[in-house]
Amino acid sequence: MASNEYHFITRWRLNGTINEVADILQDAEALPKWWPSVYLDVKVLEPGDDKGVGKLVELYTKGWLPYTLTWRFRVVEANYPYGFSLRALGDFDGQGIWSLEQDGPAVNVIYDWRIRADKPLLRALSFIMKPIFSGNHRWAMARGEQSIVLEIARRRAQTAGEAVLVPPPPGPTFPHSLSYRRRLAAKSA
Repeated sequence: MASNEYHFITRWRLNGTINEVADILQDAEALPKWWPSVYLDVKVLEPGDDKGVGKLVELYTKGWLPYTLTWRFRVVEANYPYGFSLRALGDFDGQGIWSLEQDGPAVNVIYDWRIRADKPLLRALSFIMKPIFSGNHRWAMARGEQSIVLEIARRRAQTAGEAVLVPPPPGPTFPHSLSYRRRLAAKSA
C-alpha cells in the first residue's frame, strides 16, 4: 500500500430502524445539517436515477485538523435500505461502501472506505503523517456516529418542542477559517 493510500472500516451500532438510518445516510444534501463537524458544504450536481445510482455530489469537508478537502462522489450501486457504494474523486480517490443490517432494535452499520489521498498536502506528508491523518478520519467518523444518533432522535420527535430538546450535533473545529468564510460568502452570492 502506497503511503498516501488508506483503508478504514468503521462500525456503528445505532438504535433505530434500517429505513431511518438509510434515509439519513442517502440524503447527501442534509449532511451539513446533521454532521456539521465534517460536512461544511454539499451540493448535488446530478440526481441519479430513482434509486440514486449515478448521483454526483460535490463536498467541502474537514476533520479536526485545520485543512479542508474538496471532493466529489458518485453513487455507483444502491440497494435500499441495505446500503450503497460510492466512487470518490478529487482530493480523495477511491471507494466507499455503506452496509446496513437490522439486528433487533438496532442497526449495524459498516463503512468500508478505501481511498488514496490526492490533495497535494496529504500526498506529500502521508509518508510521515499517516497516523495523524488516520486519527483525523477516526475523529470524523466518531462525530458522525454522535451526530446520526442525535438526528434519529430529532426525526423521531413527536412535536417541535421535543425536537428542540435534542442537542445540536457537534460543530466543526476551526469553523471561522478564512477559506470556510469565503466559501460561505460565494455560496450566498
